[in-house]
Amino acid sequence: MEASMPERRSRLRQYQVQLLERMQAAKTGPASTGRELGVMIGGRHCLLDLTQISEIVPLQALTPVPLTQPWYLGLANIRGQLTGVVELASYLHGQLPAPTASGQRDITLSPALKLHCAVRVEAVLGLRYLADMVAQDDAAQAPQWCRQQFEDSEGCRWNRLDLAQLVREPGFLQVGL
Repeated sequence: MEASMPERRSRLRQYQVQLLERMQAAKTGPASTGRELGVMIGGRHCLLDLTQISEIVPLQALTPVPLTQPWYLGLANIRGQLTGVVELASYLHGQLPAPTASGQRDITLSPALKLHCAVRVEAVLGLRYLADMVAQDDAAQAPQWCRQQFEDSEGCRWNRLDLAQLVREPGFLQVGL
């Protein structure tokens, strides 16, 4: 029997709260090194350093900004803060943004990066441990901020994204056409 809509929302909310608590514990805990948030971006498994992100939020209403790059989705009001939302898959591959889907989330960047920005991901896959993975050769063709690659025990390849380097990239900062 299918769960009712309020039950599904409650379970989703509970999952998000648990994931946030685990992320906060990972940031402040003694064994914080090597823990990453696994996400799906452009059909690829990616890892985000927990110290470079702030929170995972459900999709917010966006206000489009005229004369901006296609990968810049617009502005969202996240916790009272105007935040630019970027679709990383579109930025990285130069394709048009994907239509909105149910699993998508916005991940806000850490205040330490000094950029009020969120990145849209296709799905949040949970915490991953670098110690459980094998480092692969750097992807020489990839931008500097996504050259580290790892492979997990199931043979799945993960790209580790360095959001601190991404926010310093001139192309990322130039959202205007």
